[in-house]
Amino acid sequence: MSVLIFVDQAEGQIRKASLEALSYGVALAKQIGTTANAVVLGNLAKNAADLGSYGVSKVYHGESDTFNTMDAQAYTNAIMEAVQKSNAEVIVFSHNQTGRAVAPRIAAKLKAGLVAGAVALPDTSNGFAVRKSVFSGKAFANVAITSPVKVITVNPNSFRIAETGSETAQVEKLDATADNAKVKAATVNKVQGEVPLTEAEIVVSGGRGMKGPENWGILEDLAHSLHAALACSRPVADAHWRPHHEHVGQTGIQVSPNLYIAVGISGAIQHLAGVNRSKVMVVINKDAEAPFFKAADYGVVGDLFEIVPKLTEEIKKLKGV
Repeated sequence: MSVLIFVDQAEGQIRKASLEALSYGVALAKQIGTTANAVVLGNLAKNAADLGSYGVSKVYHGESDTFNTMDAQAYTNAIMEAVQKSNAEVIVFSHNQTGRAVAPRIAAKLKAGLVAGAVALPDTSNGFAVRKSVFSGKAFANVAITSPVKVITVNPNSFRIAETGSETAQVEKLDATADNAKVKAATVNKVQGEVPLTEAEIVVSGGRGMKGPENWGILEDLAHSLHAALACSRPVADAHWRPHHEHVGQTGIQVSPNLYIAVGISGAIQHLAGVNRSKVMVVINKDAEAPFFKAADYGVVGDLFEIVPKLTEEIKKLKGV
């Protein structure tokens, strides 16, 4: 028996959220006294054996160009092959788009209990209970899995990445291919930006208080000084001030960075539902009664057009830029 962790990649690079899931799975394997293995699909820029530095013993690699485009059915078939080869009793995914698409399929095939959005290692002192966030991050629940095989998806930014050394893992090729995949990419339009929103540890977000797209330069300067990703509220995206892929909230992208800076955003419940898993939230708004202040860790009441440039200037001074 073992723990099997799915490692997601994009353009040959391992996603940060997958490294978090990898560290989570390795820690879980140590906790229950078993081995940790990984499965990765697609072509990697580095040797798959290098994943051994995170503590996995073996890497099952489906090395096919067709795996470079995510197809949930094809991924499921390949991961099932790795599950059978490794005799896995726990399968771990990141709670990202790929994990949310594939983990339920794996659970259904294995008749396994599934906990989506885990935020901590399971409590195995009396069974197998997994802590997860519920009600859009407003509360937590401890969910018991009683099935022999268990599937877990791990919330991004909820578990620290940990390298255990310089070991290399044994690599075993998977026979499965995606040659008969039902989904094929016709074109690829890449999102431009310094930091991918879903991978960012710091997010700078703007709302209608920015007054127009012509003022977004001050947020871009702040984000650049912090090496942060840019985001926006839904009204901003709907007004075409910013592209829709920057929209965070209940109906947009849900993020959980270490730091979320909301500028000129009132804090409607739909927006909070997508960002309240952030570890620290800072709000800048001239309206002292804005709902966001009740949820924020820190708040600044004032004119954002005065505050943000001064904040950027001080950050640059601290960094010696």
